[in-house]
Amino acid sequence: MAGEQKQMMNYSGSEALLPKEEMLLMERRNRELSIGMPRETAFQESRVPLAPQAVGVLVANGHKVRVESGAGKTAHFSDHEYSEAGAEIVFNTPDIFRSDIVVKVAPLSDQELQMVNQRQTIISTLQLTTQNKEYFRRLAEKKVTAVAFEYIKDNSGSFPVVRAISEIVGTASIFIAAEYLADTSIGKGSLFGGFPGITPTEVVILGAGTVAQYAIRAALGLGAQVKVFDNSVYRLRRLQNELGVPLFTSIIQPLVLEKALKTADLAIGAIHSQETISPCLVSAEQVRKMKYGAVIIDISIDQGGCFETSRVTDHKNPVFKEYDITHYCVPNIASRYPHTASFAFSNFLTPVLLRIGEEGGVEQVLSVDYGVRYGVFLYQGILTKPFIGNHFGLPYQDIELLMAAIR
Repeated sequence: MAGEQKQMMNYSGSEALLPKEEMLLMERRNRELSIGMPRETAFQESRVPLAPQAVGVLVANGHKVRVESGAGKTAHFSDHEYSEAGAEIVFNTPDIFRSDIVVKVAPLSDQELQMVNQRQTIISTLQLTTQNKEYFRRLAEKKVTAVAFEYIKDNSGSFPVVRAISEIVGTASIFIAAEYLADTSIGKGSLFGGFPGITPTEVVILGAGTVAQYAIRAALGLGAQVKVFDNSVYRLRRLQNELGVPLFTSIIQPLVLEKALKTADLAIGAIHSQETISPCLVSAEQVRKMKYGAVIIDISIDQGGCFETSRVTDHKNPVFKEYDITHYCVPNIASRYPHTASFAFSNFLTPVLLRIGEEGGVEQVLSVDYGVRYGVFLYQGILTKPFIGNHFGLPYQDIELLMAAIR
């Protein structure tokens, strides 16, 4: 009896009931991460990937967060807020790049590429249209694992960061248009919306995705009339079902579109192309036929634009006039609202970083989380996205095969 009691005491701990393999797995987990957030240096990039509240959560879970002094200034987060949340404020940029994981919004600059360490993990946007072959070669030389925000998927198979930013941009496009329509020098002093006895603002939207959905919500909320054009009947039907209101919708037919543009106060280009170049759907002649004082907001300008008259502008000089039509063609509209957009990044990135810590590291997360794995374009220096390899003539490997090799 005493021997039996002694045997029971030896197995009283819960860990003794686990098989040996499970005990080893537990030992790999709950790794303390070192996370660095440098100050953004890209042109007019004012967003940050982590808000102070997110830093507080990460520190509370045992992780070390380094924030470069002034990193949050353009998004209206002070060093004091980050310090109070538990971050270490760093005044020397290279010290940030001594962290295991570096998080940014914009891709790495040439100067930052020089500071990257061997086998480091970089989480940022990719912005493929702004990159060149040398960018990927230099990252590959340092055996970097690089994850792009815009390619990470969630459990539903959608791209949560892209959707969150698109929601902000869609809503913002209406407020930006309202600002320029009301301006007496750029526009003609028109108040956006609908009022008794006054013809409501007419809005034409090209595209039926997330940007369009949120632009429509904002426009309808102000009393405007909206017409939506897209070449997918499925997307048009889905849009109408999600909004739950009757809308004018049409396949993109040049004569129908031209008729709608002639009376429009606002035209929004929100066509996204998987081939990275958006189709030019509105000719210069059609723009010329629009009424005086109308506004064009070409959200697709980062892919070439939907309007023939569009050309890239920036936040300092956001508009120009062509045929007396005001054009707003800023590629990075979300940076106009950096505080809000930073929370969108932060709300998504924080759970990802926590999961990396819980699983024991980046490699462990990539082996079990398909959504994060899909966001990887370099794994330990190996290019994993075929479209990047084909575009720049670089060798690549399927990340699924790479993961299979380490499982």
